Amino acid sequence: MRIIFWGTPEYSVKSLEVLRESDHDIVAVITQPDKKRSRGNKLVPSPVKEYALNKGIPVYTPETIKGNIEFISKLKKLSSDLFIVIAYGKILPKTILDIPKYKSWNAHASLLPRWRGAAPIQWSILDGDEFTGVGIMKMEEGLDTGDLLIESKIKIDIKDNLQTLSSKLSDLSSELFLKAISEIERTKKEGINHLLKKQTTFQRELKYARMIKKSDFIISWENNAIDIFRKINALYPRANTIFKKKNLKIIKIKILTEDLIQNKNYKIKKNFKPGFIIGLIENEGIVISTKSDPILILEAKLEGKNISSQNQLIQQLNPVLGESFSD
Repeated sequence: MRIIFWGTPEYSVKSLEVLRESDHDIVAVITQPDKKRSRGNKLVPSPVKEYALNKGIPVYTPETIKGNIEFISKLKKLSSDLFIVIAYGKILPKTILDIPKYKSWNAHASLLPRWRGAAPIQWSILDGDEFTGVGIMKMEEGLDTGDLLIESKIKIDIKDNLQTLSSKLSDLSSELFLKAISEIERTKKEGINHLLKKQTTFQRELKYARMIKKSDFIISWENNAIDIFRKINALYPRANTIFKKKNLKIIKIKILTEDLIQNKNYKIKKNFKPGFIIGLIENEGIVISTKSDPILILEAKLEGKNISSQNQLIQQLNPVLGESFSD
């Protein structure tokens, strides 16, 4: 199959790599334009572009998609069989989706129709989902509304954060793309439509995974410990609070249940409102009160400093019992 690959972040690279190493022909890669990502405001290519250039694959980075007649003409001249799309970053109009011989296909990281939209992995963790997965979908103009060809489900581990779950789903996407392309090849004569399933057949709750906003990263200590735990994992490593007027990113925490406190014989202050330091545990970290169970900060990153943990974290922050964090 002659494939044009659309993708941008690191998450997409695994699928591009697997497809390139298969017997299919990656005739071009479409990705987002270079962006200023470093402190020096230097233009940095997307991970997909960097990989493609290193492997000698032609790369296109159009500023606009819709109505870009010149770009659409280039796509048609490439005579592709398939468009494979994974985390490209823009909605593709029907004029582009219909260009390849066997249409355009997307890997979406959720169990559709649950978590249509831009941030399905984050929201599956934030909402406490037990399972997530990947669906290979025939693309249409709606937001993640296409019919599904293949789907696979995985369990979300309690310790999974955005990084670990993204890695699992990225690997799964690459595997499913190969299976989907094999099915498309197998049904060239009769067409693939008879194998597609409407999302409504799965009888799942429809939810939208809106883009993560800057305000979402702020930790509210007034929340339950489990909600704080999920936020820190879902938005890893960027969930943050203010401590001594400096930004503090909370990287890893543990919820301290009453049984755990008793079994470990932790010395913790009680009857504090949420957001106060109620314990300093040697070789482990700092204990903070919440609306429910206290949480133990295991790793954090203070503004201008490297990630620290255990006694190094305590020494770096120099916390005092009864001192408050700001949300």
